[in-house]
Amino acid sequence: MGVNNVAVTNSLNKYNGFECCWNNLSLVKKLGRITTIESYKVLIVDDEPNMLHMLSAVLKEDGFECETANNAQEALEHVKNKQFDFILSDVRMPGIDGLKLLELLKERGVTSMVILMSAYGAVDLALTAMRKGAYDYISKPFKTDEVVLTFRKAAERERLRREVVKLRRKLKHYEGHTKIVAESQAMRDLLHEIRLAAPFDSSVLITGESGTGKEVLARELHSISPRAEGDFIAINCGAIPGSLLEAELFGYARGAFTGASVEKPGLFEEADHGVLFLDEIANLELGLQSKLLRMLDSGEVRRIGENSFRKISARIIAATNDDLSSAIESGRFRQDLYYRLNVMRFHIPPLRDRKEDIGPLIEHFVQAFNEKLGSKITGISKPARDALVHGNWKGNVRELQNVVERAMILTSGQVIELESLPGDIAPPAFTKAQQLIDTDNLSLKKAYKELEKTMISRALNKTAGNRSQAAMLLEISYPSILQKIKEFGIT
Repeated sequence: MGVNNVAVTNSLNKYNGFECCWNNLSLVKKLGRITTIESYKVLIVDDEPNMLHMLSAVLKEDGFECETANNAQEALEHVKNKQFDFILSDVRMPGIDGLKLLELLKERGVTSMVILMSAYGAVDLALTAMRKGAYDYISKPFKTDEVVLTFRKAAERERLRREVVKLRRKLKHYEGHTKIVAESQAMRDLLHEIRLAAPFDSSVLITGESGTGKEVLARELHSISPRAEGDFIAINCGAIPGSLLEAELFGYARGAFTGASVEKPGLFEEADHGVLFLDEIANLELGLQSKLLRMLDSGEVRRIGENSFRKISARIIAATNDDLSSAIESGRFRQDLYYRLNVMRFHIPPLRDRKEDIGPLIEHFVQAFNEKLGSKITGISKPARDALVHGNWKGNVRELQNVVERAMILTSGQVIELESLPGDIAPPAFTKAQQLIDTDNLSLKKAYKELEKTMISRALNKTAGNRSQAAMLLEISYPSILQKIKEFGIT
């Protein structure tokens, strides 16, 4: 049962030197848990069995997961096969002492937070330990309350560190993140299906041409799922060679291969309680396909060079622009893995089949690139918009995004004009004029009117509808432009 904040503050002040008069765990039990322990793992190292038993019992009672080692050499074996958040070690031990153990841990790249304890040379030893990288120091004899509060303080620091890492990762992933535009019925239906699938942990397979936004859709699914607070880890299976990809996915122990000077958790572990997005899954080698299948079935991964398995909870979302049916027939992809991934399947249609989305996408990209480039583009002219809407877009949304960015860089005014678009994007207005030339119709009057209408429309777009300025650009009088606007029905 907890107590009020004033009581907690007073008690902590006593701990800091005003009235340190606790007995065993009495005050800690009264205070209740100050920090929510997130399954932190502790390795306790001491050559005294009674001390190991007592410390393990105290920390377990407060929610920590504890393992013990009788000496430094045994501790080094433990950290070779398992990752610990904290290591609590005695300084005076036969063979390798606590300070030397601290040095060896740092040399091997072990990132665990180290807390040392000793009854000898308290002040000088504490300073030495801190200089060598220890987080804290406890002097013997100590009260169990002191140990508990030291670990609670360390756990809170570790929790904040994890939160910072998580926020930085999310910020990195969402910089330039394209939102999903769903103006077309096909995309609206797709988003509806995504919302239905989001609450469940079933594997997902997303298909579609390159550039359609498969990762964007995967992020959207993650953001509305119960795992939204977890990490979204993405990797392109076709961008990394097989041997390196295995190390990236599963991690490795120190010394597992040449160059493995420190242990490294894999992406499966990093995605624990979150999502691992496997892009271009069709490029995964058959050997890795087998290991991925086992992970999906068991929920366990084993680092390269280790014998023990680690339990993880990561939702797998895979994506491909390849025809997996053909890949299965040719023996490049395992059929059983396909069935395991294809629990929920979502197909993103190409951009050319959902032209209703192009206009809203242009508006979104203009706004996004105004922020990125520091520009002040207010919009796009109708001829330029028409040219983009009628484009073929073999590269889909990614190609459209690149074209809009390029156009904004080349635009000197506040409105994107046809001149800023790549030459291979045929403007519909000029296409119509070209059609008049290519046909048997030799009427100069019709061709001239079509060109005149096009030029007036461009001038009005360039001046944001200011007819007086448009007339000056066209080098005609104000009454003339009014007459032409009415004649051609320009709005």
